[in-house]
Amino acid sequence: MATQDPVTQIISAIRRVRREIPGASEVSLAAHSYEGGAKPVIAWDDPVAKDRLVSALVEDALRLLETLGTAGVTAEQSEAVGLLALVAGQDVEPGEAEGTWRIAEQVAPDRVISTVDSEARHMHKSQSTYRDGYKAHVAVEPDTGIITRAALTPANDADGPTGVALLEGEPPGLEVLADSAYGSGETRATLAKARHRATIKAIPLRRTVPGGFTIDDFTIDTSAGTVTCPQAITVPLTSRGLATFGSKCRGCPLRDRCTRSKDGRQIRVHPHHDILWAARRHGETEEFTVPYRRYRPMVERSIAWLVADGHRRVSYRGLARNQLALSLRVAAINLRRLVKLGLDHRGTWVLAT
Repeated sequence: MATQDPVTQIISAIRRVRREIPGASEVSLAAHSYEGGAKPVIAWDDPVAKDRLVSALVEDALRLLETLGTAGVTAEQSEAVGLLALVAGQDVEPGEAEGTWRIAEQVAPDRVISTVDSEARHMHKSQSTYRDGYKAHVAVEPDTGIITRAALTPANDADGPTGVALLEGEPPGLEVLADSAYGSGETRATLAKARHRATIKAIPLRRTVPGGFTIDDFTIDTSAGTVTCPQAITVPLTSRGLATFGSKCRGCPLRDRCTRSKDGRQIRVHPHHDILWAARRHGETEEFTVPYRRYRPMVERSIAWLVADGHRRVSYRGLARNQLALSLRVAAINLRRLVKLGLDHRGTWVLAT
């Protein structure tokens, strides 16, 4: 779906309130002709004109919110008012002059990206790749390709908790295969507590210097609370999981491979560091690579069936409707797969011999 900028969102939310709530269209608003086009005609490359427009739109939204009462409104009308209040404030901050507003420099957490579908969200798959809308999560039986569970979430929801929820009710002892999006320390700890085995790709480590050291080149002893660098210098680990080498980096012959900071190298140790370190070591063994390579193709095939014929895009607005559509899609794919595996209809459904 297409994201909306702050100007388009505020105008769209105001128009919805004026359309759905009796008397709202009688409130005097000055920033824009809301019965006309979706965007005002201004010099968009003029920052002063843009700030003036944003400030006027926010003032219109505030005036409308202050004028309207909440008594006697329907749930749908209340949602429209709440959405207006949200989009009027999520992307703006006070301007330099009193009573003015401007676009905020930082993106609001859990930002609503569209008034058309207020439950959709924005996510980054990588620094250069992003998606808008929702994410589908599936649990697949890897021998047959049967999808056992499916869930839809806003695009910015964390993968790990949703993946764990797909396994609820399963007996302990499962071998759980997944890609690195489900490889957080918290997810691995939860799976271990449920007595499942995690065959999950490790999250790639980032290097502060291209071709330089990663955190695995440091010796981290969480029980002793120390971190030792490749030059054999040891520093204590704070209660917040921070190791600071600071002045100890001065004159170090390995500094160019370690850090570019003038204050020296800092290491932040994850609360589940030991679990993540073990997962990275496990990922280098045949115990990991053999089942992962064996079962991944069938799972990828199930996902390909799921998104085929334009089903990578959702068809409806809102999480509940699209979750229902996903469930129906999964049921149809499973039925087709069962028929391929030998399911037959002879008065009742049976597995053919």
